[in-house]
Amino acid sequence: MAIQMPSRLLFIDGEWREPVLKKRIPIINPTTEEIIGEIPAATAEDVELAVEAARRALSRNKGRDWASAPGAVRAKYLRAIAAKIGERKPEIAKLEAIDCGKPLDEAAWDIDDVSGCFEYYAELAEGLDAQQKAPISLPMEQFKSHVLKEPIGVVGLITPWNYPLLMATWKVAPALAAGCAAILKPSELASVTCLELADVCREVGLPPGVLNILTGLGHEAGAPLASHPHVDKIAFTGSTMTGSKIMTAAAQLVKPVSLELGGKSPIVVFDDVDIDKAAEWTAFGCFWTNGQICSATSRLILHEDIATEFLDRLVKWCKNIKIADPLEEGCRLGPVVSGGQYEKILKSIETAKSEGARVLSGGARPEHLKKGFFIEPTIITDVTTSMQIWREEVFGPVLCVKTFSSEDEALELANDTHYGLGAAVISKDLERCDRFSKGLQAGIVWINCSQPCFCQAPWGGNKRSGFGRELGKWGLDNYLTVKQVTEYVSDDPWGWYASPSKL
Repeated sequence: MAIQMPSRLLFIDGEWREPVLKKRIPIINPTTEEIIGEIPAATAEDVELAVEAARRALSRNKGRDWASAPGAVRAKYLRAIAAKIGERKPEIAKLEAIDCGKPLDEAAWDIDDVSGCFEYYAELAEGLDAQQKAPISLPMEQFKSHVLKEPIGVVGLITPWNYPLLMATWKVAPALAAGCAAILKPSELASVTCLELADVCREVGLPPGVLNILTGLGHEAGAPLASHPHVDKIAFTGSTMTGSKIMTAAAQLVKPVSLELGGKSPIVVFDDVDIDKAAEWTAFGCFWTNGQICSATSRLILHEDIATEFLDRLVKWCKNIKIADPLEEGCRLGPVVSGGQYEKILKSIETAKSEGARVLSGGARPEHLKKGFFIEPTIITDVTTSMQIWREEVFGPVLCVKTFSSEDEALELANDTHYGLGAAVISKDLERCDRFSKGLQAGIVWINCSQPCFCQAPWGGNKRSGFGRELGKWGLDNYLTVKQVTEYVSDDPWGWYASPSKL
């Protein structure tokens, strides 16, 4: 029996709604290339309705229902969402794996993280009240001052397809914890589980308009959301090119943005490593999530003294990765998300070959899979720093390799990129790791590992990888404004001007 996705509508003001223009987008299973359903396609007309609903949610009962409610009230809803996601984990993980192609075990891990993230921000929402009216020490005793932290307002959240529900949660959970009302626009390539989140919000009785979910194309739904005059902030995760367009649109209204964009992250392997451990982390850092991670450590910078032995071992690790239908037991590499992405990755590999690089392993469709957007884990050597494969993000299971002889050379190669999201260093010399981590131009540094991510720790990049930080308390700060309140407390008049009564 063919797989079919659940049929959903847009989620606006706590209700399911047909798009105003009744447009829809087909869902294509990346494993079979078959159409397995459709999602509603929002346009500017639907964005308008969602913004109106979000603004009503903030002002309802003079804000007491949500924006200015005690943090404990919002925490109750966040915890209820976490619990309901946990109850539905098997079903949601399966939908995620089918929709975007990631192995089911990975999808299940993601859904655990979704629950954990809502729980974490429930705690921070409760702690927010205690931070209100934090006193400021002033040099003049006639005044006292304090700070209020307030929700920034209506926020537009535009999220990618590689971690559909988890990346949405990284924005939705802190935005709701802060007291904002949100409009979520997930990627049209993988929206199904975000619509399941809408269903969960209905089940737990989240107040209408607090979270609205619009599926649709970027230029039809994302662009009008980014440029809407009554959206107070945009948070975006995706490509650097789209991030630049969003920043341009927001700039017309001096609207704040936070951007988590692309990457071409290095993993530096020194000659004192345990080769098997380092090889597995190298493979994991690039091929996890089918290579479709903005932080993927896709540039291997390898000490020349161990290069031959290390690459031989790495190829063996890669040949051992099970490439299969994401729902098949033990699958560790599924299809990439779409036909367009598949062709783009293969073109990057061909370009590398035409520029003189060598495909050491992989580089094509696995022989045993005749359908689906599958690409073998690919290792490319004989790379120069001018090659496209070294400089541009592939967003697929492709690792390029360059050797080094000294620590200074390794650091220079690691920083030789317009991006600055993640970086990894592997060595038994922890002093060197510490020294190296300080020299790396990246927002995230991993020592003797690659890709671990925890909702308590900040996430974000430098350079063209964007700005602002998600997760941890930094993620909550993204959705808060700080208001200074200063009071004159002296009984004496200010006395700057001569009093009229004394003239």
